[in-house]
Amino acid sequence: MKTVCVLQHVEAEYLGLIEDHLEARSVRFRYCRPFVAGGRVPADAGDDGGLIVLGAGPLGVVSGPLVPSLAAELRLTGDFLERGLPVLGIGLGAVILAVATGGGAVEAPLRFTIGEGRRMVPDALRGHLPERFPVVTYMRDRPALPAAARVLATDDAGQPVVFQIGDAGIGFLGHPGMKSAMVEDLIIAGDDVPEGTADGLSALRAVQSDIAEALTEIMVGLVEQTQWMPPSP
Repeated sequence: MKTVCVLQHVEAEYLGLIEDHLEARSVRFRYCRPFVAGGRVPADAGDDGGLIVLGAGPLGVVSGPLVPSLAAELRLTGDFLERGLPVLGIGLGAVILAVATGGGAVEAPLRFTIGEGRRMVPDALRGHLPERFPVVTYMRDRPALPAAARVLATDDAGQPVVFQIGDAGIGFLGHPGMKSAMVEDLIIAGDDVPEGTADGLSALRAVQSDIAEALTEIMVGLVEQTQWMPPSP
């Protein structure tokens, strides 16, 4: 099994609950941190077997403080997809996935929301995307999906929260493995903080067990879709 490259933008936003699921399946992953001294975005996919592009807290693609390494990240995402390797975009990572595949980004303010996703197609994530699941976002901007995108789930307002592009690209607007401690750290570290964070944190803690329960099924589908799990001996 090749290693999955996890592109991280800020220290506070990482894989969260997803880490345990990958480790339990012996899926190797490594964090790439271009925001630290000496860190950089890989030039290409190299020997990696997939890419996860995480959220970026208060950073944006078309508004606010922009992701400094955006151009390099778009090239890297495109290289993985051109090789037929899976790319999972989470939060702003989903926006980057949309831009890299011919879509775009729409300006939207930094927000912290807790809502519900509703599955739109029964075979989403090989049939493993729950019919309803929590959607927790802490992000800026929104994706403008390319024509080739398939919407797998929407929120209460009918906006896409999970989408798929071809066989290899999957975007989650909410972080499916979000922990309340991650948002707390984002709030503490940020100069720009969304309104209603105290109420949002209370709501997040109230659905933390629901997030973990939904992720169990989501990860079954993601691992099947991406084929990241090493074959049995």
